[in-house]
Amino acid sequence: MLILFILPTLLLFLAWKKFKQPKPAKSIAGRHIVVTGGSSGIGKSVAVIAAQRGAHVTIIARNVDKLEEALIEIKKYCVNEEQMITKVSVDVANFEDIENNLCEIEEIVGPIYMLVNCAGMAICGRVEDFTKQQVKQLVDVNFLGSFYPVKAIVSKFKQRKEGIIVLTASQVALTGMYGYSVYSACKFALRGFAESLHMEVKNYNISVTLALPPDTDTPGFEIENKTKPVETKLISETGGLVKPEEVAKTLLDDALSGKFFSYVGFESYILTTLCVGMSPFASFLEVITQAVLLGPLRLVSAFYIMSFQNIVKKCHLERENKKED
Repeated sequence: MLILFILPTLLLFLAWKKFKQPKPAKSIAGRHIVVTGGSSGIGKSVAVIAAQRGAHVTIIARNVDKLEEALIEIKKYCVNEEQMITKVSVDVANFEDIENNLCEIEEIVGPIYMLVNCAGMAICGRVEDFTKQQVKQLVDVNFLGSFYPVKAIVSKFKQRKEGIIVLTASQVALTGMYGYSVYSACKFALRGFAESLHMEVKNYNISVTLALPPDTDTPGFEIENKTKPVETKLISETGGLVKPEEVAKTLLDDALSGKFFSYVGFESYILTTLCVGMSPFASFLEVITQAVLLGPLRLVSAFYIMSFQNIVKKCHLERENKKED
């Protein structure tokens, strides 16, 4: 039964990818790109691709040693001697520090054209297991760590009447999942921020892109796995793992084409379409495709939800049986 819904959806997805008319991607050669979380993972991959495309790149993170290692690697991908690759060690959840540092790097490198927010972290667990410190840390890094850099630069973007803002969320910005109660809440907040910001800045020729990467093979993902309940691991394994380079390239291409949502793969397309709601759209073709698919995909989602709930129920019963023993 499920295949009857998935197959037509897949065919529509492939047809849409083939025949859609994307906006021409903007060039970032000679432009200043700032990447938070740029010392590793998706952020570093974004910085590498930006350097390959001739951009001046500033990477931001807290760990000085990792920043230096990333800086050396990124410089290898520069395509001309004029490119400037710089680093800044700062806590993105401290507004005054990030504002001052962004002002300083603009004086050194030049006006910022594109801000890519990739700073993030995940701690998994059941609601009752989180400490107040962990909750604050997750909110600081995952929400304020993107909100503050945007707040620090958006007025300058408006004055210049150009700019690109990327907010890197997650698939759990679209749907909650066992073990992600705090992390998912932060990413939902980021989605709401992206939609509101898009409406605020659109008339200033500023675009906003919300990246929704699936599980990605990064150092952060390895750390995340250490705190995952068994239910979360089993559910996550159904989606597979993608490379940070793939996410980074898609993110950059989508942002430079003015797309609001950036996703990787067919499952991500299904989830994004299911949860599109009142989100911005790139074209009327996109709206029509979403309208046609929403009903059938809701049925598909029911099968996924039941599958996930069965995993949770099975794990629950196993724990209860162990207690009785």
